[in-house]
Amino acid sequence: MKLKNITSISICLILFLLVDLKAQPMQYPQDTTGITIVSKLKKPKSKFREKDLDGYLLVYFKDQNQSAYMAISSDGYTFTDINDGRPIFVGSLLAEQKGVRDPHITRGPDGAFYLAMTDLHIFGKRAGFRDTDWERPIEKYGWGNNRALVLMKSYDLIHWTHADFRVDLAFPELGDIDCSWAPQTIYDRKMKKMMVYFTIRYNNKDAHIYYAYANKDFTKLETVPTRITNIGGIDADITKVGDQYQMFYVGGAKIKHAVSNQINQNFSGDTTRIDPEKVNTEAPNVFKRLGTDTYVLMYDIYGLRPSNMGFSETKDFLSFQDIGHFNEGVMKTTNFKSPKHGAVTYLTQKELEAIAKHWKIELK
Repeated sequence: MKLKNITSISICLILFLLVDLKAQPMQYPQDTTGITIVSKLKKPKSKFREKDLDGYLLVYFKDQNQSAYMAISSDGYTFTDINDGRPIFVGSLLAEQKGVRDPHITRGPDGAFYLAMTDLHIFGKRAGFRDTDWERPIEKYGWGNNRALVLMKSYDLIHWTHADFRVDLAFPELGDIDCSWAPQTIYDRKMKKMMVYFTIRYNNKDAHIYYAYANKDFTKLETVPTRITNIGGIDADITKVGDQYQMFYVGGAKIKHAVSNQINQNFSGDTTRIDPEKVNTEAPNVFKRLGTDTYVLMYDIYGLRPSNMGFSETKDFLSFQDIGHFNEGVMKTTNFKSPKHGAVTYLTQKELEAIAKHWKIELK
């Protein structure tokens, strides 16, 4: 056989293997995580009704492995990790940088769970995923300099679609961004779309909150990210309460508050620190105590050693009552500690029972 024929056959074989590998679904360790990555979701026949919500779901991550976890609660006070303290969303398998951070989860009007995370491994060099501390020079791009968001969707918390979305490549008109992080999602009733909002930083100093609309499958952003407000800040959390949108965000490592009658415009507020802590805080998230008019503001106290989550309650978003930290007040964890950058959404009783059965845990 002539050499050029061998070369041609080798090239064809390589191309065949590449195409074949690309066609294969991503292998995910369901035996250790309990979830399966799928290419398409099957929508439940039963209609989602908010009045059926009767429990709580917490997502959080840990620095040790740059992966994310889930915990459930039947009362909104005591949370149990559903995988016995093992990660469910493994950063090395889901992210370009082999790590995920800042998980946020919410429910859409279709009943689906929308999970968004930062694609970033802050210990990538130590873990052997890269040769430098950061992907790009820290002198120019600063800490992290990550540019992708991990987007996932599920109806049952077991079967998930997955996309790793590079913001800078999708929208070159944004210019040379330093990084994008802390994505969160809320349903825009006017646009009838899921709105993803997150922080974008330029020039290693100018960090602001931007929004864009996701496609129906929650695999990409369809609109160019646009700055939400002139308030300088990061880590925004937006909750619709009555006719207003309550936004909590971070400025100077403190939790602050702004209000608007529009979902992504004209937020205004003062610079008063809302959280009662004396050390650095970030990652505010608001959830409602079901069946009441009380809202809980949860935040990450990353200035503590070890870190913990703090909680305050409010009914009017004017006054806030400090109710302590996890396991140092009324809020409890049963089988995990030191969660970071978390978010809470809601479950029906049937979903609570199904999750407990699937992951073989006892509801507290």
